[in-house]
Amino acid sequence: MSRINSNIPSLVAQRHLTSSQESLRLSLERLSSGLKINRGADNPAGLIVSERLRSEISAVSQAMDNSSRAINVIATTEGALDEVQALLTDIQGLLVEAANSGAFSDEEVAANQLQVDNAIDSITRIANTTTFAGRKLINGELDYVTSGVTQTELADVHVHGANFGSQAYVAVDVEIAQSAQKAQLAFSDPGVGATAVTVDVRGNDGIITLTFPASATTIEMVNAINRQVDSTGVTAVASGTDGALGMRLLSREYGSEAFVSIQEMSSNGLFTLQDRDGLTNIRANGRDLSATVNGISATADGLELSFSSRFLKLGMTVAEAFGDGSLETGLASSSFAITEGGALFQLGPQVNTNQQENIGVKSMQANKLGNSIVGFLSELKTGQQNALGTGNFQQASKIVEEVITQVAVLRGRLGAFERNTLQPNIRQLQITTENLTASEATIRDTDFASETSELTRSQILVQAGNSILAIANAQSQNVLTLLGG
Repeated sequence: MSRINSNIPSLVAQRHLTSSQESLRLSLERLSSGLKINRGADNPAGLIVSERLRSEISAVSQAMDNSSRAINVIATTEGALDEVQALLTDIQGLLVEAANSGAFSDEEVAANQLQVDNAIDSITRIANTTTFAGRKLINGELDYVTSGVTQTELADVHVHGANFGSQAYVAVDVEIAQSAQKAQLAFSDPGVGATAVTVDVRGNDGIITLTFPASATTIEMVNAINRQVDSTGVTAVASGTDGALGMRLLSREYGSEAFVSIQEMSSNGLFTLQDRDGLTNIRANGRDLSATVNGISATADGLELSFSSRFLKLGMTVAEAFGDGSLETGLASSSFAITEGGALFQLGPQVNTNQQENIGVKSMQANKLGNSIVGFLSELKTGQQNALGTGNFQQASKIVEEVITQVAVLRGRLGAFERNTLQPNIRQLQITTENLTASEATIRDTDFASETSELTRSQILVQAGNSILAIANAQSQNVLTLLGG
């Protein structure tokens, strides 16, 4: 049947040609952009997933940048601490030199004191001027602020890390279940009998040999032992009136590492000693605290407590009157709060507590270095109680040793944070980025081999469609032959 008003073959050819042209257009778009999803209509579900993956990739990349920046902050801080440590080493050398009073004049001591003053001032200056992008690092700005610390209970508190999360403060409850003790041996006789006694007195600081003459009183024995306390670390305390009940020999320090040992050189058995349990013994050790922080056991070394959990890291020195042997029964407790401070590092792609790390950096100013028990570095300056001219070389040395330890421990914590937290975090994020990028590419990137084949097919179909459309349109002209045209 021949018609001229309706050219059905032409309509069919037009429809297929339009489809081929759309396929050709899509192939050209994908090949020119490199993406097989350029708009939502291309693949709605694939677009949703790929956009989420792109967002995650961006967040992970920023987390890597954050970790790298944190490493730069740590490196800057440790560089300043290294210089502080070098100055402290110089101060220690000047102190030991000045203690050589037999061969060192007063003028030389004064010259050393001048150098000590300059070194201490330099430490404070470094603390005040060390910055990173305008952020001061070791002047105490990155230290934590505490509230409610009772120094008669907790003599010294250092917060190394506290994660506040959504809370305004972090509450810290310290419960002491068992007190710390010094090492102790008791001599119950009122003095030496008719025979002289020679004993070795040994403690954490060394050993000396003492001879107590016949009929020496307890007080004389106490004085002889205490005159050598710097050499042994052992002190003696008379028991009863004028030593009528003998004496107690104690270590200067608390804890299981502290010990007292008294050994009689003869075999006469004239110097019998008993430990805290009433057992005859020639050596006794002290005892560490037993305590919990927020219900979790803390590590103790004498009166020193250290605590580390996912959300709280701190060190404390329990006051001697609060945590010593007077607390034999029951619990003693102390509470305080961490209200603000610290350096917060966003190390993960999501902003929440699990993907953040907090670390505190204490002030390196001279009046903050040290502690309330041994003293502070500023006390070594001219006119202070432990200046070189006072002759308190032993106490000054203890202060410097404590400060050197504090700085070294802080450097160690920063180094551990960089090595065990930041660097592994960057490596893990790099692996995550690789996998997320591969997943996103699978969904969204153009497969050029497949798309090139599709382009060739579409080009052929378009060309064929044009030819067929021309033939379909030409068929209507055949009607003219029926009219004798």
